[in-house]
Amino acid sequence: MAEKNNLSYEAKDIQVLEGLEAVRRRPGMYVGGTDIRALHHLVYEVVDNSIDEALAGYCDAIEIIIHEDGSVTVTDNGRGIPVDIHPQRGISALEIVMTVLHAGGKFGDGGYKVSGGLHGVGLSAVNALSEWFEVEVKRDGNVYAQRFERGKPVTQLKVIGKAPKDETGTKQTFKFDETIFTGEDLVYRFSTLMQRFREMAFVTKGVSIYLLDEREDREMNFYFEGGITSFVRYLNRNRKTVHPVVHVEKEIDDVTVDVAFQYTDAYAESVYAFANTINTIDGGTHLTGLRSALTRTINDYANKQKLLKDVDSNFKGEDTREGLTAIVSIKHPDPQFESQTKVKLMNPEVQTITQQVVNDAFSLFLEGNPSAGKSIVEKCLTSARARQAARKARDLVIRKSALESLTLPGKLADCSERNPEKTELYIVEGDSAGGSAKQGRDRHFQAILPLRGKILNTERARLHKILSNNEVKALISALGTGIGEGFDLTGLRYGRIIIMTDADVDGAHIRTLLLTFFFRYMQTLIESGHLYIAQPPLYRVSYRKKSEYAYTEADKDAILSQLGVSDDRATISRYKGLGEMNPQQLWETTMDPAERTLLQVAIEDAAEADRTFDMLMGAAVPPRRRFIITHAQEVRNLDI
Repeated sequence: MAEKNNLSYEAKDIQVLEGLEAVRRRPGMYVGGTDIRALHHLVYEVVDNSIDEALAGYCDAIEIIIHEDGSVTVTDNGRGIPVDIHPQRGISALEIVMTVLHAGGKFGDGGYKVSGGLHGVGLSAVNALSEWFEVEVKRDGNVYAQRFERGKPVTQLKVIGKAPKDETGTKQTFKFDETIFTGEDLVYRFSTLMQRFREMAFVTKGVSIYLLDEREDREMNFYFEGGITSFVRYLNRNRKTVHPVVHVEKEIDDVTVDVAFQYTDAYAESVYAFANTINTIDGGTHLTGLRSALTRTINDYANKQKLLKDVDSNFKGEDTREGLTAIVSIKHPDPQFESQTKVKLMNPEVQTITQQVVNDAFSLFLEGNPSAGKSIVEKCLTSARARQAARKARDLVIRKSALESLTLPGKLADCSERNPEKTELYIVEGDSAGGSAKQGRDRHFQAILPLRGKILNTERARLHKILSNNEVKALISALGTGIGEGFDLTGLRYGRIIIMTDADVDGAHIRTLLLTFFFRYMQTLIESGHLYIAQPPLYRVSYRKKSEYAYTEADKDAILSQLGVSDDRATISRYKGLGEMNPQQLWETTMDPAERTLLQVAIEDAAEADRTFDMLMGAAVPPRRRFIITHAQEVRNLDI
């Protein structure tokens, strides 16, 4: 029995958090935390309210401005937040929306038919987590304004001007509270916001979303009349397509299903699902309905047209998904999500409705486009044969791994610790670097896997070919997770997988090849936070008896300034390869947990990452050339 303490536990000890104090005390429950992701979530919540107005048909223009002081303004031309006095509360509807959790137009029958807001806690939660929040509303010919600080009103709602009768909308400006969001480098990222708003514009067709960053004088405007059809074309810009985009939008029982898809010559599947404009990254019933419909329709068509021989069995789901680019977006009056983070849609009826809508539309398309139908079936046949070959190759890799489980790959220098939470695997380039790393590491928890030569470009190869590559086989065997259908994160032998390559062009290429492999075939590894990139130093600066390591050009200049010497008086060693460092230096700079810098690999936007990997590693050369020319000035360390 636990030892008793003398703490009081009476009625007087039960703490009740008034108003929005609960949000300030537990921000993670409302916006997911206090990190960089939660910071951006504040902007998304405010913009989501404007998107809800667009979904209701009252808004077609949204403007987001990031100001130099870190405050953000979101303006829309919707109906404007109501400002009349609430009959029960005796205060304005605007003040209620801003200060009361679970208050808004999303709960009754009159406000919104569909909504993407955070269960009505969005604006009030953002208000609670802001140092200050100012709202202006154009409505009924007037301009109204009210200011809040840390969730509490500090002015009354008042009329500050006149507006034309037909001009309505809401302007909201807020500054996040730096006493709550306290991490290093906690600033809004233009690229993160840009990707999110591009996505929103795709799934809310006909709405213009303008983003301006006054800190860097950057701007983007998104408007897609074609909606998700434009989204599919955008994702497939660098791919060879098999047929035109198939698009269908239909409403059944108050649920609107909007689907666009197209098959390409790629080997990977690029499918993204949305519910009320929210990116449901873990899918759900709408995604299941789409996939089931595609497989069933292709099998029915192939059998009807006698394109499947007796020896060929019906296609499996994965056969009909190779090279598929698809967007499924549903609008539902009462969406049910797996959790408040809204990553998975759970409504069971959505699967049936989506399957019906896609099946009818795709069947009509195939009947009206026999050449496209034949090309799709032939692609699925090739995929099915490759799947069978991949299964044999995967089984061989798994069997071989099981037989060699005591020794693992011959090139692997394993660690003695067996708890995955405490272990890490360094993937290094070549025998020279591998030798230094093996000697310099802490053998208790650090394992080393040297790769000889460049691994296969997994963007341009099917799984069975990938599994015949010795370096890939060694990697899969060392990790212990399996691959493809058999991937199982619980088998992971190392908590951290660290890519450590040279600071030159070859090293960058090998790093990109490895990232491509992990993104395409072990994405769960990245999403679970297990993949890292090591940051070896670029220079060793020595003067008299002092030596310092520089990780960037700026570091080098700072060290020289600190030492009070110029380039020509100091001894500067440029490390092009890890093998140029002795084991002790490698440990001190790159492998010692107390001193090293690791970059954790994350996927903020899967659709954008998908398109970028396809552009960088795919077969089309012109898009890659354009990318290199565009970003040449951003390169930090180039070794020619």
